[in-house]
Amino acid sequence: MVVSILTDNYAGGYTGAEHGLSYLIEHDGLRLLFDTGQSNLFLLNASIMGIDVVNIDMIALSHGHFDHGNGLEYLPGGKLLCHPGCFVKRYRAADHSYIGLKNSRAELAERFELITSKGPYKISDRIVFLGEIPRLTDFESQKTPFSLEDGTSDFVMDDSAIVFVMDEGLFVITGCGHAGIVNTLEYARKVTGESRLYGVTGGFHLKKQDRQTKETIRYLEENKVKHVFPSHCTGFPALMEFAGSFRLRPLKTGDILTF
Repeated sequence: MVVSILTDNYAGGYTGAEHGLSYLIEHDGLRLLFDTGQSNLFLLNASIMGIDVVNIDMIALSHGHFDHGNGLEYLPGGKLLCHPGCFVKRYRAADHSYIGLKNSRAELAERFELITSKGPYKISDRIVFLGEIPRLTDFESQKTPFSLEDGTSDFVMDDSAIVFVMDEGLFVITGCGHAGIVNTLEYARKVTGESRLYGVTGGFHLKKQDRQTKETIRYLEENKVKHVFPSHCTGFPALMEFAGSFRLRPLKTGDILTF
């Protein structure tokens, strides 16, 4: 499996950065674009890296936040897979600033072959889009800084991830991890029937050195997860906590990971 970091929060030596995430993933003979950041930066970085992001098999959207899906407007079309809840109007609760997708479901459906799935969706025999992830732990997804248009709390129930079945076990890639990394990995195990966890990368949505961060690290250690790459929306205090347990490689745009 090859993962090319097209957009992330930190710039590489020759590629730009923004608050957002976009990965080009090659596995099982398929080329998948996972999220598109908030602008056309993923395309600019891909060009610098010599990566074609037009001739791909599928685009998967992790959830309906601007920093993961607004780059869709710069693509000509193709298959687009996401949870049906990605298109709700959503805001920051503190100031009611809009953080949802720029394009509506109808607008995207005009340009893309739109596939929505609340449940797991098998992209191939070895790649699964998880759909809606059950929130089962008592330390994840307990609070939210987001609200819906009617003012009710938005726990980003459309948050999803992609699981790749490898010879060494499961490798899971998250967009933001709003459902919780432990919830996500446990659901990946349930969906695939594979208990071994090989790696996890993407946004972990951990901000502090708090119980959620510590319990997540404990879980990853207990399950002997070999590759752990928190990025994007993982705060510096949480990254410092992870650094005490894992040999972290801070991800930057332009990086290419091979497993």
